[in-house]
Amino acid sequence: MAKRRNRPKPRVSEESKFKINRNIRAHRIRLVGNNLEDISKTVGRTITPDIYSTSEVLRWADAVDLDLVEISPKADPPVCKIIDFKKFLYEKKKKSKEIKAKTQKTVIKEIRFGPNTDDHDFQFKVKHARKFLEDGSKVKAYVHFRGRTIVFKERGELLLLRFMNELEDLGSAEALPKMEGRRMIVMLAPSKKKKN
Repeated sequence: MAKRRNRPKPRVSEESKFKINRNIRAHRIRLVGNNLEDISKTVGRTITPDIYSTSEVLRWADAVDLDLVEISPKADPPVCKIIDFKKFLYEKKKKSKEIKAKTQKTVIKEIRFGPNTDDHDFQFKVKHARKFLEDGSKVKAYVHFRGRTIVFKERGELLLLRFMNELEDLGSAEALPKMEGRRMIVMLAPSKKKKN
C-alpha cells in the first residue's frame, strides 16, 4: 500500500479573509465608518451609519474610488465599510503588531540545588536568582535527589524554604515546595514593581 503524503496546508492570505466589492453576496448590509460625511459630499446624499442595499453602496464606493469591505460577515446584516482595502489591511496588520508587542513574554530561569548544597553555593545561587527576579523573570528552583539522597527530602524542603525566605522582598512563591519525581520544586514570581 502506498504511503500517503502529508501535504502542507495552503497559506490563507490576509486578503482572502475579507469579501470586497462584488464578492459581497448579501442583498442588504449595515454601513459603518468615520468617512461617511466625506462620501456624502461626493455622492450628494446624506449617508449615515445604517442599513442599505449592497448595489447602492457599491455605486457610492465606485463614485469615491474606494472599496466596499465586509468587516463582520456573521452579523445580520453583514457590517461593511467604504475604505481603501490596502490601507485597511495595513492598519489591521499594524494593530496586531502593537498588540503582540504589548504582550509580555514570561521567561523562566532555573536554579538547581542538591540536598547537601553548602552555604557558599547557596548564597551564590540566591544572588543569581535575585538578578533574575529584578529583570522580571520567574525563577524555578529545585532540589534534585540523586540515588540514595532521596532520604534527605526534609533537608531539601528546608533549603527551598530558606531560598524563598531570602528572596521574599523581590518575589513570592506561587506554591509551597512540592515533589515531582526525584525533584522538589518551587516557582517564584517577581512581585509587581510600584510605580513612583
